[in-house]
Amino acid sequence: MGVPGPFPGSPGRPDAPVLGREEVDRALARLGAEYEAIETSLLALQDHAGRRLLEGADLSGTTKERWAATERSITVLWSLFDAYTAVLETARELRARRRWPSPEELAELSELLHGEGVTVPGAAAAGGGAESGPALLSERFSLEQLVERMNGLYARSLNVIVAADAVWSALPARIDLLSAELQRTRSLAHSVGVRPGEHPAGDDLERITDELVRLRAQVIADPLAFWVSSSTGSSAPGGGRPDTGRYDRAARALEDIRREVAAVLDVRQDAERRLMQLRDVLSRADRTLTEARQARGEVLAKIAASEVPAVSGPSTALHEQLAAAAEYRRRSQWHRLSPLLDSLEERAEDELHRARESLTAVTAPLAVRAELRGRLDAYKAKVARHGMAEDPLLVERYDVARRMLWSAPCDLRAAEQAVWRYQQAAAEALVPQQLEGKGDW
Repeated sequence: MGVPGPFPGSPGRPDAPVLGREEVDRALARLGAEYEAIETSLLALQDHAGRRLLEGADLSGTTKERWAATERSITVLWSLFDAYTAVLETARELRARRRWPSPEELAELSELLHGEGVTVPGAAAAGGGAESGPALLSERFSLEQLVERMNGLYARSLNVIVAADAVWSALPARIDLLSAELQRTRSLAHSVGVRPGEHPAGDDLERITDELVRLRAQVIADPLAFWVSSSTGSSAPGGGRPDTGRYDRAARALEDIRREVAAVLDVRQDAERRLMQLRDVLSRADRTLTEARQARGEVLAKIAASEVPAVSGPSTALHEQLAAAAEYRRRSQWHRLSPLLDSLEERAEDELHRARESLTAVTAPLAVRAELRGRLDAYKAKVARHGMAEDPLLVERYDVARRMLWSAPCDLRAAEQAVWRYQQAAAEALVPQQLEGKGDW
């Protein structure tokens, strides 16, 4: 709300000679305009919304002290204005006596207008505050000095009122909006299990709630404690800004919680799909381990003199945690489900990888036997293509290798040596044909 600025000052000439009639008239006209400006400013100050709020508020701290001093200053302002009004009315009455005032009247008017002819009580002269030194019963001022004194009191009073009003206009409404947003976030957080004592964000919501309640009460009771004066030295009323530091920190903390709750909501919306995928991954891991155990039994039965690694059973811990995750979902404890799903997804993939490695490890001897069988048959086919299938040495060595590879348990080392001897015999038998150009070895 706008209030007129400082009152216009008087030029003042304390030691000037007696004024002429025209000079007196000009001075009275100027003082009349000055009177109107002062009265308008004081009435605006009286009606200022910030002043009415300060009068009705239960104040504390800095604001209580400064408002008490401001109230005294406003009282003094009206006292000084009354004194100013009385002198102006006296001068007007004196001037109105006759068209052409006498020299004595001009001298009296000059003293009223430019001399120290305004008597002010001591308290008013002190500006409404406690001053050092002995108190005076009264002091005398010129009109110019009186206006200067009123300007100072007015500026200080207006500064307090405007600053308090600015804080009240800025912070409580913003705090209320943030509190409303906090309540919406709290309801949403509770719906996904983010509650005090159960989740750190729930505890943070309680702390922010308490902080906003305290902050609002302190702003209402002591607004000037949240006012930062301008560092530029501006003379404008209320030069400065509201201190929103605590509000800003609470707003940032609430935004962090909102993001965390949103992440939990994402978990709720995607929980069933992720749980199904986890069940599938663990099921595949379990089937692979079952296959590995069966393959190990087959290897131990069919392969001799071979070290076959043991196969562990399914991960009990993972299945227990998967059951816990399903229970969290059933109870809508999304804040607990979220980190558990993240951990389970990684560990389930590791479990499937471990199962596959275990199957590969235990079936390695069977793979070696299959490779040897394939190599033996491949050499036999080549020998047959060159018409040497009935060669006694090759038939003998083939039969030895085949009996080893197709018997149980199979000695892989001995079978590998038998296959190698058959390969050597076949290579030696086929060399003459290659030299004659009959072979395609």
